[in-house]
Amino acid sequence: MSEQNIQLSRRFFEDVCNKRQRAVADLLFAGNHVYHDPSSPWVGSGPGGMKDLIGTYHNAVNDAYWDVHSMIAAGDIVVTRWTGRGTHTGDLMGIAPTHRKVSVDGIWMHRIADGKIVESWNCWDMLGLLQQLGVVPMMAVANAA
Repeated sequence: MSEQNIQLSRRFFEDVCNKRQRAVADLLFAGNHVYHDPSSPWVGSGPGGMKDLIGTYHNAVNDAYWDVHSMIAAGDIVVTRWTGRGTHTGDLMGIAPTHRKVSVDGIWMHRIADGKIVESWNCWDMLGLLQQLGVVPMMAVANAA
């Protein structure tokens, strides 16, 4: 079961995110799927919510690509360490295109039941993204004496 769960999560990254086949989300996510990410409270439930979420990044970063570094399964949970990268070419939640290249690391957890992803948690470096886009200044680090 662990390997099947990993393959399901991998298909999300490969097909939905990287190959831009957002319709595949209908096959992967349960109708009542819940997405947890404090930076994206607007994401709706089910496959439609995930298509909207990934579509937002596809539209804002036209060459967006998610590198999967590692995946670990434990029970009904798959944890994926990923890096998203690309060039900011479209509006991103009110941020006008900067044409800057960005790279963001994150951890995405999927809970799987009956062959579908029913719940997701995404924790990623939003501050780093905003700094790379020039929206938030880089933080100065004071030298400890």
